Amino acid sequence: MGGEGHVPLFKTRRAKGRFLYRIFAASMLMAICLIWAYRVIHIPTKDGRWGWIGLFMAELWFGLYWYVTQASRWNPVYRSTFKKRLSQRYGKDLPAVDIFVCTADPVIEPPMMVINTVLSVMAYDYPQEKLSVYLSDDAGSDLTFYALLEASHFSKHWIPYCKKFRIEPRSPAVYFLSTSLLHGADQDKDFELIQVQSNCWRDSFCPHSGMTSGVMSDKLYEEMKNRIETATKLGRIPEELLMEEKGFSQWDSFSSRHDHDTILQILIDGRNPKAMDVEGSKLPTLVYLAREKRPEHPHNFKAGAMNALIRVSSEISNGAIILNVDCDMYSNNSNSIRDALCFFMDEEKGHEIAFVQCPQNFENITKNELYSNSLRVINEVELHGLDGYGGPMYIGTGCFHRRDTLCGRKFSKEYMNQWKMESIKTEESIHELQERLKDLASCRYEENTQWGNEMGLKYGCPVEDIITGLSIQCLGWKSVYLNPARKAFLGVAPTTMEQTLVQHKRWSEGDLQILLSKYSPAWYGLGRISPGLILGYCTYCLWPLNSLATLSYCIVPSLYLLHGIPLFPQVSSPWFLPFAYVILAKYSGSLAEFLWSGGTILGWWNDQRIWLFKRTTSYLFAFMDTILKLLGFSETSFTLTAKVSDKDVSERYEGEMMEFGGSSTSPMFTILATLAMLNLFCIVGWMKKVGMEMEGYRTMGLQILLSGVLILINWPVYQGMFLRKDNGKMPCSITVKSVLLASVVCASSSFFH
Repeated sequence: MGGEGHVPLFKTRRAKGRFLYRIFAASMLMAICLIWAYRVIHIPTKDGRWGWIGLFMAELWFGLYWYVTQASRWNPVYRSTFKKRLSQRYGKDLPAVDIFVCTADPVIEPPMMVINTVLSVMAYDYPQEKLSVYLSDDAGSDLTFYALLEASHFSKHWIPYCKKFRIEPRSPAVYFLSTSLLHGADQDKDFELIQVQSNCWRDSFCPHSGMTSGVMSDKLYEEMKNRIETATKLGRIPEELLMEEKGFSQWDSFSSRHDHDTILQILIDGRNPKAMDVEGSKLPTLVYLAREKRPEHPHNFKAGAMNALIRVSSEISNGAIILNVDCDMYSNNSNSIRDALCFFMDEEKGHEIAFVQCPQNFENITKNELYSNSLRVINEVELHGLDGYGGPMYIGTGCFHRRDTLCGRKFSKEYMNQWKMESIKTEESIHELQERLKDLASCRYEENTQWGNEMGLKYGCPVEDIITGLSIQCLGWKSVYLNPARKAFLGVAPTTMEQTLVQHKRWSEGDLQILLSKYSPAWYGLGRISPGLILGYCTYCLWPLNSLATLSYCIVPSLYLLHGIPLFPQVSSPWFLPFAYVILAKYSGSLAEFLWSGGTILGWWNDQRIWLFKRTTSYLFAFMDTILKLLGFSETSFTLTAKVSDKDVSERYEGEMMEFGGSSTSPMFTILATLAMLNLFCIVGWMKKVGMEMEGYRTMGLQILLSGVLILINWPVYQGMFLRKDNGKMPCSITVKSVLLASVVCASSSFFH
């Protein structure tokens, strides 16, 4: 592809210290094998036999799973781009980019959040005539459409403002909040200058808002926000606007969010020479789509919405590159498109790359990461490791795709980069074009076609993004991981314990379904992608299977401690050393990874807590639901994660106080509380039996340590059950139930040990 004088558009750097890490990993493997040997050699003949075997099975699983996770740490790579070279080499000959934003519920995903994401991607530092933004609204909400209509007017002022002053980020809500926090009453002179200048150009071109000179630079935004939030609160659009805007007539035949015709509205037509901002520059195309829904037709969740967007956009803008983002993931870096193009348009390696994946980062993470929702180690360690084996998986948001790879194109060495896609030329009016394209988003369009199978995103799994990315890689394509210092996208993380556990249940359930499907990386990827990448996929597909082994370690040692039966070697035994080494090496390595990734010590401790909570609840229910689905007792469902929370919930979250929900009766909380009480009862009961007798402590040292750590890690649960009085405490019904369950288990355990 590239000649001898080729100057690359991106650089790949392999991580330092790989040799030392491999020595560390080899020592861990030896210690794990010694633990297995100890279990086999010392199986008891009487007391503790079944508990011993149970722990051996758990340790066997932990060791094998640890081996699988090493794939993402064995060969990490780091990428950096040269955007100046891209501009110098291609100038204005850059490809068109279509941006897909997906939303599905105006209550869980408020319209104001959605349009802030839309406005942030409309304002990319990229030729506006080559940008097209599509909003897929799977709820078919007229409130979301109204918000987008308002955003289309506001964008005429917002986009030139962003480019004139090169502001970051370009989500209006985040930008105005940050400027008010930075400046407050004593506003900086430079900011005052921005206000004056922005008011000057606004006053000249603002008949829509009726603004006068001297108004604050965020006045337009606040007025728009008030109109949208008022309409959202009332649940209806102002009557005068319904009469004025023809687009609302498409809701005349609307029955419900699950039963309606296709609604398609081109709000800004990039073909129209009059589609200009207030400074006379071109605006990006802006399109609203609510695909047809009928109760008798499966709609295939987000994958179906994405495939409808692919078809509709191919007839409007047909961008060679497609970026898809969730409605809560606003653009935090206006140069992200150019970063991605440095990979796609590199003359030597660009033709191999199907998609560029950015990490999923969040803006509302607390200092010590209360619910460990930053995905810190995944983003900063594991995805870089997968990049060393041919690329990360597609995670469903913040991903730049080649359009033709999403449509099922296979890779060939003869493939040439072709960025000048055939432009869409039509003499149709907007109305005629909209009516013609509605059929592409109808329920019946995909019948007897390869959509959802060989074309577009795959159907049949809650994590359709993972199998779609895997399928693309199995066709010979590669992907790359883009993780610049300034994050490309920022979203909203769950702010309650229940939201966190439900989200991970959905993710892990989908991953396990992949493992058991025809798209399992274990056999679908065999011979098509590298063994390291197969193991990388399996790291996440095997999440739910960790639940049984973790439950064994949380229950069995504590119950046997209660009855004075040792399951681990004494501190004075040589066999104690491999256990001690694995414990110290594993957790010191984990802490080092977390700190290296930018976390805190307390954040790491919270990460360990949530790791335990997820394995004993989210992964357990994911495992059970997957088995029930295989047996035909349940169907695939898709649960959205709430993006908003009450004021008092937010205050507790910001104060890093765990939210158990005063009215929640989640069975996940019952499990957490029961395990916490079980370990507390066991260690208290054992101490009452042995008192201060040192021999008991030497004999049961590791079991005491394990139960003690479990009690410490469950401290927020005890607080929620007994010490807190706020609305975020553990419900009384769960507290009573868990105490009774733990008591029954402890009392009956003597019959089984």
